[in-house]
Amino acid sequence: MDEIVQKALVKWPHVPHCYGWLGLDARGRWYMRDDAVQACGRFPQHKGSLLENDKLIAFIERNYEADGQGQWFFQNGPQRVYVELEAAPWVWRIQPDQSLRSHTGQVATATQCLVDETGHVYLVTDIGIGLVHTSDVPEIASTVERGDWVPAQVLAADLPERYGYVLSPERRSRCP
Repeated sequence: MDEIVQKALVKWPHVPHCYGWLGLDARGRWYMRDDAVQACGRFPQHKGSLLENDKLIAFIERNYEADGQGQWFFQNGPQRVYVELEAAPWVWRIQPDQSLRSHTGQVATATQCLVDETGHVYLVTDIGIGLVHTSDVPEIASTVERGDWVPAQVLAADLPERYGYVLSPERRSRCP
């Protein structure tokens, strides 16, 4: 977490949390969801505005983490901005050397490969579960064909509970 964020938390410890305003899609892109977008419906059907400012995206990604209930958030100074997830908290990119890097740039080591009922590929890693970016699915297919991975079949709806993450903290905040 950035030092400036840590200082803001100390200075203003009781700022209310923010829900529904930030989304992460299945390709690792961030979306800002204003009141009008939120009124149209849930993420990801109504994504909002794609964030394109590199400095803002880097700030979000440096301050992205989960709380004790598996709800992912961006710590924006003193305010915790919970993230609506399209699929999983991480989106994996396969690097040329076959290593894994998350949408935030974190390096991870895969321990298990999963495939859901629609063909989406997930990797369970030392830092959590994530969806393989669609551009990198052919790379994973090659590892399966070589016998390096034997994907386990899963239902996408079972993954949040099994791996301890929440797709919609906003929905959860309204429905205790």
